[in-house]
Amino acid sequence: MSDLNKLSLAEARDALRNGDVTSVELTEACLKAIDAADVLNAFVHKTPEIALERAKAADERIKAGDAPAMCGLPIGIKDLFCTKGVPSQAASKILDGFKPEYESTVSQQLADAGAVMLGKLNMDEFAMGSSNETSVYGNVVNPWRRGNDDAQLTPGGSSGGSASAVAADLCLAATGTDTGGSIRQPAAFTGITGIKPTYGRCSRWGIVAFASSLDQAGPMTKNVRDAAIMLEAMCGHDPKDSTSAELAVPNFEAMLTGDIKGKKIGIPKEYRMDGMPAEIENLWADGAEMLRDAGAEIVDISLPHTKYALPAYYVIAPAEASSNLARYDGVRYGRRAQLAQGDGITEMYEKTRAEGFGHEVQRRVMVGTYVLSAGFYDAYYNRARKVRTLIKKDFEDVFAAGVDAILTPATPSAAFGLGEMTEADPVQMYLNDVFTVTVNLAGLPGISVPAGLDGQGLPLGLQLIGRPWEEGDLLNTAYALENAAGFVAKPGKWW
Repeated sequence: MSDLNKLSLAEARDALRNGDVTSVELTEACLKAIDAADVLNAFVHKTPEIALERAKAADERIKAGDAPAMCGLPIGIKDLFCTKGVPSQAASKILDGFKPEYESTVSQQLADAGAVMLGKLNMDEFAMGSSNETSVYGNVVNPWRRGNDDAQLTPGGSSGGSASAVAADLCLAATGTDTGGSIRQPAAFTGITGIKPTYGRCSRWGIVAFASSLDQAGPMTKNVRDAAIMLEAMCGHDPKDSTSAELAVPNFEAMLTGDIKGKKIGIPKEYRMDGMPAEIENLWADGAEMLRDAGAEIVDISLPHTKYALPAYYVIAPAEASSNLARYDGVRYGRRAQLAQGDGITEMYEKTRAEGFGHEVQRRVMVGTYVLSAGFYDAYYNRARKVRTLIKKDFEDVFAAGVDAILTPATPSAAFGLGEMTEADPVQMYLNDVFTVTVNLAGLPGISVPAGLDGQGLPLGLQLIGRPWEEGDLLNTAYALENAAGFVAKPGKWW
């Protein structure tokens, strides 16, 4: 079999079970593709020795007939997941040289299931960004291009390395994390599938924290079936994470029937933004039509507090970040600044944090510290928490009225060029999260499915939002949408 790295998880799993291919062959094909794609800057810590060792072990396990679905499948791990003995920097200078002595629960579960780690993937520093331009490793490049234009495009953020690697067939799938859209937005920008599960479905233990009440890990894959396969391996109760849900994990793949007859799909009127590009508007209408043709009932709904979601998110997330990032001080691990004669502990903290954190992280830490400070706590942070409760209630009311899933655009545009959104106006960048942050604030599951191309040949995604803990049902609706959209486009290989 040629082009083994282009297989989906399901195809590779079946080929492994049938004896058509070995995990070592699959892994070698991916390692070769990774080495030939350095220009994309997706993989930042390659681990070929670990990969081949795990691949050999997986082949033995498959031969013995004791192999879960993920066994032998080569994947990439976002640099936010701690991986034992392998640099885990969260794409920040302040964690330079940090090699954890432990494994994150999610990456351990994938390893236990026999998945093969190819290496660590680039991302925005501490997962703060929508374009993968805040990384200490440099920008990730989207494998897609606009027509014949060779301008480099963003793969989205913060899981940009994961998205770029999956879209360019450097790995069969990858882990991502989503705090305000960081799985779904890059998935939409690169023409792949990305699901953020319900808050608490995947353990956060061993994942470098950005905003603890919003962060959630999830898979980034080539299609919906692969997302179901990988999500099942990543989920499960973890006593080390107090927010992890003690719920049985269903067989998500078995729930993919494609039958959505009688399902109620809500279209929220508040997501019709001023100035939304016609292509996004049309894709959204087409998506609703596809679901209607598949037998679903399309209903108009209202989520009245949507307009407050972005401001509430950009108060809550930086507040939690400023608290979480206080632990990076150069004392116990990571980078420590060079000190001058006579410098004390305070100067060490100041210099280490000033040179260790990038501008975007500094900006958010300062915003977060401000909204938590005496005199502003009630005016900003507490008010944002109240707004969050109202946003959650909007969704609860809609689901209580019988709606099964909600269809929205995934992003307000297709991928933009690297450097096109200047640092002079960070708010422009923050507006990229307009369709995704509500899902994190409400703790709901959301999935981005590629559904079409824009006029310049770039992928566009649609988002489905589901009821809490009903990822199986959400994946099935996404599966029906994927089948109707028939999206099979791939980026032309230029790297």
